[in-house]
Amino acid sequence: MNAVPGHKTTSSEGRFQLLVDAVTDYAIYMLDPTGVVVSWNPGAQRFKGYVEGEIIGSHFSRFYTDEDRATELPRRALETAAREGKFEAEGWRVRKDGTRFWAHVVIDPIRSPHGELLGYAKITRDLTERKLAQEALKESEERFRLLVQGVTDYALYMLDPQGHVTNWNPGAQRIKGYAESEILGKHFSQFYTDEDRATELPRRALETAAREGKFEAEGWRVRKDGTRFWANVVIDPIRNDRGELIGYAKITRDITERRATQEALEAAQLALFQAQKMEAVGQLTGGVAHDFNNLLTIIVNNLDLLTRNARDPRDVKLIESAQRAAERGAKLTQQLLAFSRRQPLQPEAHNPNTLIEGFESVLRRACGEMIRLQLSLSQRTRWVSVDAPQFESALLNLIVNARDAMPDGGSIKIVTGNTVLGEQDAASSNLPPGQYVSITVQDTGVGMTPDIVDRVFEPFFTTKEIGKGTGLGLSQVYGFVTQSGGAIRIDSTPGQGTKVTMLLPAQENGDETSDEEDETERPARDSAGTVLIVEDEPAVLEVASDIFDSLGYDVVTATDANGALEVLEGNPSIDVLFSDVIMPNGMNGVELSRRAREMRPDLKILLASGYPMSALPSDGLGTGVSFISKPYRWTELADKLRALRTGA
Repeated sequence: MNAVPGHKTTSSEGRFQLLVDAVTDYAIYMLDPTGVVVSWNPGAQRFKGYVEGEIIGSHFSRFYTDEDRATELPRRALETAAREGKFEAEGWRVRKDGTRFWAHVVIDPIRSPHGELLGYAKITRDLTERKLAQEALKESEERFRLLVQGVTDYALYMLDPQGHVTNWNPGAQRIKGYAESEILGKHFSQFYTDEDRATELPRRALETAAREGKFEAEGWRVRKDGTRFWANVVIDPIRNDRGELIGYAKITRDITERRATQEALEAAQLALFQAQKMEAVGQLTGGVAHDFNNLLTIIVNNLDLLTRNARDPRDVKLIESAQRAAERGAKLTQQLLAFSRRQPLQPEAHNPNTLIEGFESVLRRACGEMIRLQLSLSQRTRWVSVDAPQFESALLNLIVNARDAMPDGGSIKIVTGNTVLGEQDAASSNLPPGQYVSITVQDTGVGMTPDIVDRVFEPFFTTKEIGKGTGLGLSQVYGFVTQSGGAIRIDSTPGQGTKVTMLLPAQENGDETSDEEDETERPARDSAGTVLIVEDEPAVLEVASDIFDSLGYDVVTATDANGALEVLEGNPSIDVLFSDVIMPNGMNGVELSRRAREMRPDLKILLASGYPMSALPSDGLGTGVSFISKPYRWTELADKLRALRTGA
């Protein structure tokens, strides 16, 4: 059998045609060199809507949009394919019914073995669904980007798996202070405080988020300018389709203002609870005091009746002892009534400076030998309406408490002044806003912890040893101040002392103590110096203390020479020694003077004695020592002191 010429080629072309006709997902067709369609497969018919008889002989440009034809894109596509061997692009194409689809197009030139252009092979694929999906994704991403960029109340940003910032929204810039260019690539730990970085909180936060799917916390964070803000932080891990960690989403909100408001609310609730508690305790103690007074009335009257009929000295002594105990019980009930604000007050307009100055000698004696009392009284302090004896009692209680808080010595300062309470300060003190007078007693003692401060005004609460206090002193102060329309504040730090301030309403019609316009403070009344008085007779010691006090001296006392030397050694502020010559325990005043001058060569010394001065041994005392005879008067004492200080 002779082979049919060209049979193999025809068979190959047939198979290729069958292949092309079987493809329905691609439009595969041929163009002549001018762009006219010369073949058409079922895929082209499905995409474009034309059957083969409708399109063969038509120019392929009819598939292009009006916009593309206006730019001669079909012609340029063929030229590119002929020149470069291929044209590939994506764009909108038009179906027979006028609808558009997104097409991926490849045009290849077809040449003869001699290189002559025979036409073009054109393959088109409908990618409309993919295009729409991409555009939907792009639109979604754009909406999300606009959402993130539009948020300014939250810091929204991304971290890479190591914690470096990869993007930054305007809220992050507003809250933290960094522009995007300043922070991208930096580690997010720089927003944390030094304390948190020291405990590796940033690292632990990322580990928690990766392990548990979320990290949420509140804490202090640091802005670019170094200021701190209280932040609510949420960190979520971001994983790809394979579950691999590719970074973190971090959301931070500045809640400093909310935290401050919450703390203020809690403080107000605590103050209200404290006030309600004190009111309840006050009602209880008032009732107890009332009943106790009734019992004391019976006891006291029965003791009086027994006194009338008592003849035996022993019986009289026992009755008198019982009467003294009853009197002490009556004083305790007065303190309880003061706390419960049921004591009968007789308020009158007073200048607090005048009350304090008139009571100063008692306050100084209450301080004892190792405590230095200073007064710093504002010259323009307004008047207050108070019961003067109760005011003095309250002030004395504060001084005694301050003294007991300084077993090793120290100083107490009484400060007065005018103050104005605004809405916030007044609310925290449960007072109406307005003008007030502050009387502050400040010490350098051991201070108190917050839990003790919360309880100091409760009746019978005391930190002193058994037998050292009733626990009613500060209760009396609290009752007096609140019954007078004021409030009391305590600021105390362990190891740094305590400051107690009584706030009393200022009187509108009260005269001020000075016409000067400035509110300068009167210097503490210690400008005359500090004197150490050494006297073994209590009555004489009290008189001498009153005289020196009236002369403006701070007074420290001792009852013998050995005690005086201990005081001198521990108190460098003493500049005058006033001593009796004849004293017990072996060392007299002259010997004390010699020892004192060895310790303090500049010390001024004044010796008092009932013996003639010529009979007293004064050898070795040197200058700066003088004598005064007993009995002496304060004018003589003042002259002697003046002469000592001036060297006359």
